[in-house]
Amino acid sequence: MHTADRIDHGAAVAAETARFADLLAGADLTTPVPTCPGWTLADLVRHAGGVHRWFSVLLRQRIQQPPAGREVDLRLPEREEGYAAWLRTGAAEAAGVFAGTDPDAPMWVWGADGHARFWIRRMLFETLVHRVDAERALGLPSVVDPALARDGVDEFLANLPFAGLFAPKVANLRGTGETIRFRCTGTDGTWLVRLRPDGFGPEADTRPAPAGAEVRAPAADLLLLLYGRLDRTAPGVECAGDVDLLDRWFANSAF
Repeated sequence: MHTADRIDHGAAVAAETARFADLLAGADLTTPVPTCPGWTLADLVRHAGGVHRWFSVLLRQRIQQPPAGREVDLRLPEREEGYAAWLRTGAAEAAGVFAGTDPDAPMWVWGADGHARFWIRRMLFETLVHRVDAERALGLPSVVDPALARDGVDEFLANLPFAGLFAPKVANLRGTGETIRFRCTGTDGTWLVRLRPDGFGPEADTRPAPAGAEVRAPAADLLLLLYGRLDRTAPGVECAGDVDLLDRWFANSAF
C-alpha cells in the first residue's frame, strides 16, 4: 500500500459526501452528467446513496460469500428536494457502521483485500469520483486531495484485475510481460503493472527499469484519468512509450 494505512477512509467518506451534498443546493437534478452518459444528477445521487446503504448492509452482516442479490431498502424521499439530506443520512448511517466494524475482520470482497476495510475504502472512491462527476455536470472545478488521489490510484490498480464481473473487458489485458508504469508527478507514487499470459496486475517496482509505456500526471489527474474522467491529451498528463499498449490499456480498463 502507498498511503492506505495513513488515511482515515471512514472520515474521508463523510467529508466527500458532505461536499457532494452541498453541490445539490439549488441544483437542477435533471441536469445531464456528461461523465456518466444517460444519467442525470438525480440518477447520480441515487447511485451514490445506494452504494452507501448497500455497502453498509454488507459490513453489518460481515458477509463471507457473494450475496445472492442486491436488494436493499433505499428509503428514497418522495421529492428530489430531499435528495441532499438523504445522501447525508446514508453517509451518517455508514459512519455508525464503520465505528462498530473491525477493519481487519475477514470478509468476502470482490477485490484484492479480503477484509472489512475493502468496503470502506471502496465506498470512499465511489463517493469521491461521483462527487467530481456532479461538479463536472454543474460546470464547477474539482479539487482532489493528493494523498487521497494517490490512495485511489493504488486502490484502482490493485482491484482492477478482479473486476471482470462488471468490467468484462479487463480479460483483454493479458500479454507476454509488457509493462506500464503509472507515476504521480510532483509527489511520490509509482506503480508498475505487468500484462501476463494468465492476467495482469501491479507488482513491486523496487528496481525501476524502463517500462514499455509510462503515464505521468499529478495525483488527482492520474486518478481521474484511470477512471475515464480525464483524457490522455489533458494538460499535465504525459504519456511515453508503446502507444498501442496504452491504447489497449485504456480501451479495456474502464471501471
